[in-house]
Amino acid sequence: MLTRIRVLLSAAAIVAAVMVASLAPARAQQRQLSFIRDAEIEATIRAYAAPLFTAAGLDARGISVHLVNDRSLNAFVANGLNMYINTGLLMRTEHAGQVIGVIAHETGHIQGGHLLQMREKMNQAAIPMLLEMLATMGAVIGGARSGNPNDWGGVMGPGGPTVTERFLLRYSRGMENQADQAGIVLLDRTGQSARGLMEFLEVVGEQEQMQIGRQDPYVRTHPISRERVEFVRNHVAQARSSNVPIRPEFAEMHRRLRAKLFGFIDPVRALQIYKESDNSIESRYARAIAHYKRLDFARSSALFDSLIKERPNDAFFLETKAQFLLEQGKPREARPLYARAAALAPQESLIVQALGWAELQSDAVKQAIATLERARQLRSDDADTWRLLAQAYARDNQPGMADYSQAEYFALLGRSPEAVQFAERALRQLPPNSPPALKAQDIKETNQRRPR
Repeated sequence: MLTRIRVLLSAAAIVAAVMVASLAPARAQQRQLSFIRDAEIEATIRAYAAPLFTAAGLDARGISVHLVNDRSLNAFVANGLNMYINTGLLMRTEHAGQVIGVIAHETGHIQGGHLLQMREKMNQAAIPMLLEMLATMGAVIGGARSGNPNDWGGVMGPGGPTVTERFLLRYSRGMENQADQAGIVLLDRTGQSARGLMEFLEVVGEQEQMQIGRQDPYVRTHPISRERVEFVRNHVAQARSSNVPIRPEFAEMHRRLRAKLFGFIDPVRALQIYKESDNSIESRYARAIAHYKRLDFARSSALFDSLIKERPNDAFFLETKAQFLLEQGKPREARPLYARAAALAPQESLIVQALGWAELQSDAVKQAIATLERARQLRSDDADTWRLLAQAYARDNQPGMADYSQAEYFALLGRSPEAVQFAERALRQLPPNSPPALKAQDIKETNQRRPR
C-alpha cells in the first residue's frame, strides 16, 4: 500500500534530529519532507537491518523505518532507532548489498552514540556560529551602504564554510570513519560482504567532484574522504566474507522493492526499464503497477492475476491488488484479498489497517472496528489507524470513542489544541475511570502543557 502519509516534517526539524544534516542551518531552506508508507518496503528494510541491529546489541524489534519521498540519494538515523531512507537511494542502488551496507554504516552511528555527541558539539558551536552570522550581516549591510560588491560577505563568502562549520565538518568526518569501521565489523559478524558498502561509497565519492548545487544530500551529510574509501577497499580485499553472495531472499526483496518504487513513482520509466519480453517476477510487478498508474486497469489486473496465480501465498501481491480495487471504488472485491493478505502477514499493521478500511467501506462496521483495533495494538503510533477508528466508532454510534480516537489522532500529529478539544469532548461521554477515559485525560493534560 504505497501511499503518502499526512504528516509532513520540515527540513529544519530533521536537521535538528540528525547529527549534521546541514552544517549551515541558517542557509537551509524551510522545505517540507513527505513520507510514504508501504508494508512490503518497510518489511524489507527491517529484514536487512534486524541482523545488524542484533549484532550491535540493539533491540531489533524497536526499528522504525521511515521512507522519505525524495528522489535524491540520502539516508540517516535520528532519535534512537529511527531509520530514514530516501526512495531515491533505494531506486538507485543496484543490489541488496549496497542497501545493507548503508544500513550497517548508519547502525554504526547509533552504536557509537554519534547523535548525542554531535548534538553536544552543535550546542557548543551555537554561539560562535551566531557571532559569525551577525558579522556576516554586518558585512552585507556595510557592502550595501558602500555600494562596493567586494565588501559583501567578507566573513563568510557565498557558499563557503564558516570557521564553525569547518570545525563541525572535521568532527563529522571522524564520526563517518568510525561508522564505517563499526559497519564493517557488523557485516563481518553477520557473515555478509562489505562489497556493497564499498560500491556505494565509490558512487558517493564521485558526487563530491560535482558543484554543491548538483550534489545529493548524502554527500553533504556524510562527508566522503579518500581514506574512507581506501579503508573499505582494503577490508574487502582481505576479508573472508567479501565474496559471500547476497542471500537469495534478500536479492529478490531488493529487485521487488525497486520495481515497486519505479512502478508507483515513475511509471513511464518503469515501462521502459521493465520490458514486456521480461517475464520475471519483478518485471511483471513493476508493469502491473505502472499500467495501473497510467489507468490501464485491464493490463494491470491481468499481470497481478499472473503473479498471484504463481505465488498465491504472497501477502504483498494480494495487498497491492486489493489497494487498486479499493481505489477504484470496489471495496467488496478488495476485502477478501486484504483478508487473505492479513492472514498471511498478521503482524503487518498496514495490511491489517487496510483490511479495516475495506470493511468500513463495505459497511461491515463492527468488523471494521475489531480489525482496526487489531491494527492499533500492532502499532499504536499510526495516526491513520486512529483516524479510521474515529470514523468507524462514529458510524457505530459511539461518539465518546470516536472523539477519543480523534484526540489520539491529533495528538500524534502534534496538533495540541485539537487534541485537547476532542479529549474534553470524549471525557464528557465516556464512563469515568474507563481505560479510554483515563487515556483521554492523559492526552488533555499532556497537550495542555505543550507550548502553542
